[in-house]
Formats: sequence, C-alpha cells, structure tokens
Amino acid sequence: MDSQPNPSTSGTGNGLFRIAIGLFLVGLLGIVAIFAVKIFSDTPPGLVLYLFALACPIGFLLAIVYTLRSGRRAR
Repeated sequence: MDSQPNPSTSGTGNGLFRIAIGLFLVGLLGIVAIFAVKIFSDTPPGLVLYLFALACPIGFLLAIVYTLRSGRRAR
C-alpha cells in the first residue's frame, strides 16, 4: 500500500475547489433571488443581488483553474 499523500487531494488545491464551489453556489442564489424579486415585487432588484450573481461565473472560472492545475502530470 502507498503511504505517500496524494498531492491532488491535499493542500491548497482542495481549498481552491471549495472556494470555487462556494462562489458558484452564492452566485446561483443571487440569480434565484433576482428572479424572485422580479416575480414577487414591483421594485427592481438591488445592486447587491447583481453583485452576488457575479460570483457564479467567478466560481466557474476558479473551478476550471482548479481542474487544469490538478490535471497536470507530476514530474
């Protein structure tokens, strides 16, 4: 059995993945909140909701960066 830690599952890379998922979920909640405000209210959604919605593509891009970094071959 191999007792060496797997570098792709430990360290800061795993933290990058968690941040990416968190930002993506916050962005999705922001998008849902924008639609909910438009459906249930006559007032336009606030700027804060639009800024939360921007977290979705940022999280997506961080997930792509994590995937590209973890998929590199070890030398």
